[in-house]
Amino acid sequence: MAAEQYYKWYSHNLSKDIEMLVHGHQGYPVVVFPTTRGHYYESKDFGLVDTIHWFLDRGFIQLFCVDSIDAYSWYNKGIHPADRVRNHAWYDKMVLEEVVGKVRWNTGTGKVAVAGASFGGYHAANFAFKHPEYVSHLFSMSGAFDIKMFMDGYYDDNVYFNNPVDFLPNMGHPDLYHMNIVLGTSDWDICLDSNLKLSHILHQKGVNHWLDQRGWKEHDWPLWKEMFPHYISLLS
Repeated sequence: MAAEQYYKWYSHNLSKDIEMLVHGHQGYPVVVFPTTRGHYYESKDFGLVDTIHWFLDRGFIQLFCVDSIDAYSWYNKGIHPADRVRNHAWYDKMVLEEVVGKVRWNTGTGKVAVAGASFGGYHAANFAFKHPEYVSHLFSMSGAFDIKMFMDGYYDDNVYFNNPVDFLPNMGHPDLYHMNIVLGTSDWDICLDSNLKLSHILHQKGVNHWLDQRGWKEHDWPLWKEMFPHYISLLS
């Protein structure tokens, strides 16, 4: 069984405690975001970690399963939309400085891979496209990439810069064109159209990527557990 370590620390960016599970003892760093309002232990509990034990046991990769704050940001209807997206911007800064900034030199590239399923696919894609100088691989599984639905009609710069379908068409960072991008979806995936749209944006920009559209699987863990070891194998 792969090594597992639990971390809890006070985040100066979020002004609250944050938790994380790390699987594996060494290897290429892979930051995994949980699904909607999910937590750091979700990938373990739903068996996603088990699907890649071969890579973990051999020290090819390490998984950094971060917590989410969706309940305080996008899904917090008790606060103004400007505060929702501002909370997410602080979360993005926490991941960048307090997680990625500390693990990206675990290998010689100075970069990490990011992954996530469902709303975690949004988090992974948004982070990768905002910070391409830190991300070598993006593995989005059944993600959706337009967060305006959470904003009740409100729009500002924070919304723009955290909404990939808005900022990506205008982005020209050279590292974007060297990123290995996988958009995983399926014929029965409720997020199929979102992935087709994002793939179209990437095609228009001339950004190489793989739109992995699988057959007759629904938007759920069995699909993601099938995809994840395939995508992780691209790192080895």
